[in-house]
Amino acid sequence: MERGKMAEAESLETAAEHERILREIESTDTACIGPTLRSVYDGEEHGRFMEKLETRIRNHDREIEKMCNFHYQGFVDSITELLKVRGEAQKLKNQVTDTNRKLQHEGKELVIAMEELKQCRLQQRNISATVDKLMLCLPVLEMYSKLRDQMKTKRHYPALKTLEHLEHTYLPQVSHYRFCKVMVDNIPKLREEIKDVSMSDLKDFLESIRKHSDKIGETAMKQAQQQRNLDNIIFQQPRIGSKRKPKKDAYTIFDTEIGSTSPKSEQDSGILDVEDEEDDEEVPGAQDLVDFSPVYRCLHIYSVLGARETFENYYRKQRRKQARLVLQPPSNMHETLDGYRKYFNQIVGFFVVEDHILHTTQGLVNRAYIDELWEMALSKTIAALRTHSSYCSDPNLVLDLKNLIVLFADTLQVYGFPVNQLFDMLLEIRDQYSETLLKKWSGIFRNILDSDNYSPIPVTSEEIYKKVVGQFPFQDTELEKQPFPKKFPFSEFVPKVYNQIKEFIYACLKFSEDLHLSSTEVDDMIRKSTNLLLTRTLSSSLQNVIKRKNIGLTELVQIIINTTHLEKSCKYLEEFITNITNVLPETVHTTKLYGTTTFKDARHAAEEEIYTNLNQKIDQFLQLADYDWMTGDLGNKASDYLVDLIAFLRNTFAVFTHLPGKVAQTACMSACKHLATSLMQLLLEAEVRQLTLGALQQFNLDVRECEQFARSGPVPGFQEDTLQLAFIDLRQLLDLFLQWDWSTYLADYGQPTCKYLRVNPVTALTLLEKMKDTSRKNNMFAQFRKNERDKQKLIDTVAKQLRGLISSHHS
Repeated sequence: MERGKMAEAESLETAAEHERILREIESTDTACIGPTLRSVYDGEEHGRFMEKLETRIRNHDREIEKMCNFHYQGFVDSITELLKVRGEAQKLKNQVTDTNRKLQHEGKELVIAMEELKQCRLQQRNISATVDKLMLCLPVLEMYSKLRDQMKTKRHYPALKTLEHLEHTYLPQVSHYRFCKVMVDNIPKLREEIKDVSMSDLKDFLESIRKHSDKIGETAMKQAQQQRNLDNIIFQQPRIGSKRKPKKDAYTIFDTEIGSTSPKSEQDSGILDVEDEEDDEEVPGAQDLVDFSPVYRCLHIYSVLGARETFENYYRKQRRKQARLVLQPPSNMHETLDGYRKYFNQIVGFFVVEDHILHTTQGLVNRAYIDELWEMALSKTIAALRTHSSYCSDPNLVLDLKNLIVLFADTLQVYGFPVNQLFDMLLEIRDQYSETLLKKWSGIFRNILDSDNYSPIPVTSEEIYKKVVGQFPFQDTELEKQPFPKKFPFSEFVPKVYNQIKEFIYACLKFSEDLHLSSTEVDDMIRKSTNLLLTRTLSSSLQNVIKRKNIGLTELVQIIINTTHLEKSCKYLEEFITNITNVLPETVHTTKLYGTTTFKDARHAAEEEIYTNLNQKIDQFLQLADYDWMTGDLGNKASDYLVDLIAFLRNTFAVFTHLPGKVAQTACMSACKHLATSLMQLLLEAEVRQLTLGALQQFNLDVRECEQFARSGPVPGFQEDTLQLAFIDLRQLLDLFLQWDWSTYLADYGQPTCKYLRVNPVTALTLLEKMKDTSRKNNMFAQFRKNERDKQKLIDTVAKQLRGLISSHHS
């Protein structure tokens, strides 16, 4: 239905159009009819138009016929003309048709070209629009590609900047494209990726500096050592004309610019390779070894992302953990100096890094945080050093440790860390150093004393003489005048001990260097340590030698002579200490050396040992005594053992010529007293129950030999008969019994002028009891039995009187 209506509507439109064209043809001149006909041929209803045209022609023919009928002649004329027109029209039609055919043929290629041109224009318009859109998209894509490249090359901070530009500048211009929406959705992920990767780089950096802290610290300490050496050189050189090499700034380091795109700035290893340099070349700065760019990048990235506080907390927490690991000393650190050096290097490396971070970042770490870490480090380091240094028994290791601690403290002091506690602890280690020195010198003294021959040093030439005098301050004009060969009075251990005391003082001085102590404190320290060496170590060594079991009298005599000369040398030791410390001994509170007391005590001990040794030798000879207490023979010479004993004493006291007179006199008097006491004990010992007058006569000969020895003056300096007084008790006792002068003894007993004043009645009674009843076992007196009986009665009477004296004395 609708189609019919549409067809009808189209037919009406066509008819109206044809009518218009027909009217136009009718009203248009023949010369201008071309466009009208063109419109017909352009249309699709050519046939219908022709029908319309035929119909219109017939209508006009009818009208013409009517007119012709009305105007016949005119009509005939008109027909004639019309026929002419018709012929012309036919020609025109044929001409138009031919022209149209030619035109269609000729215009076909033009139409094709026009279609192609149309398509080209369309494509050109599309391309232009596409180029315009691409010009908007290309910067976005370029920025995104740049972002990816920066991410790939680990340039995280530039990548973050690129991401900011991309998000806020470029993407809003092309936000309606789908790929832009994808990019916008990826931006948070990219931020997290940058954040995670930068944190990973930071972790790698932290791990790297943890492993290389010892290298960083070693370089810093080497710099401090070089600076100290340079200061010492400048201090020693004249100041005029001297030019001090400028100290390298502690912060002239490899600072990576945040926006740098150089390959070096992008390396996240944390440690840059540095080739080993010769000692005379400048050591690179400690921070020159470190690439801090990962820290800076990560800090800026987190700051841009608004997470700076998180980053700061994480960094400080991780560094605290690393500090605790660094401050944990290895268990065997005390065994070698390298153990201490590595421990110190790690601590220095840690704080050098933190100090640099403090000065090159704003707020990542602050002074309070650094001070807190340093306080913890200081306490743990001091505790570790106290523990491990206590195991050190080698003074050289303790001294090296002290120098290392001083260098450690000086290095950290350069970076502004307070190190007074370290120097206070060094004073504690100084006491330990003194103890280790004392132990070492105890062995040295022991070796010297054990290897000494305890004989005066022989000198065969002037060269040797000067050598000994150069080693020990000795002056003796008489010895100098003597011709070669000659002997010093002391043995070799005197110059050796003297030089070792000086070496000990030098060793003490070495420890006091670089401790920032005053000359007075150094002097006091050296004197106190030297006093310990003298009064404890050397004194103990001398006492051990003196108390040695196999020590001989010759050795003891030489020890007394040696200690006498060492005592005299103490003033030279005082001068030696004064010269190296520049502190006069008259200074207030100056400690005095106790060497004089030490050597006096050793000498007194040696003297006592001589007395004891002499007495032991006498006892050994007395053990050889073999008296026949029941003999009746009257001897005419002293016992062999006593003759040998006297010869021994003479030879011994001859050696005492170099001893001080008092010592020799005391030794001689002590020996005679001990000999007299031992002989008295031998006579009165309980095992001797009986003795004869003949035995007593032999004993008297031995005592006379002793008295003869005493009278001969074995040691000069005794007054007349002084040494004989040692045997006065024996002499009076023997005279009493041999002279049988009991009446005088009993009559004068108790009086100051008594002839037998030194005879104790108890002693006399004991000896008298031993002489009872000897006739029963002695055949010599068989023919005098009556006289023997009378003598026995006399003995009994005397014994009874002696008992009366004893009882009255006790009452």
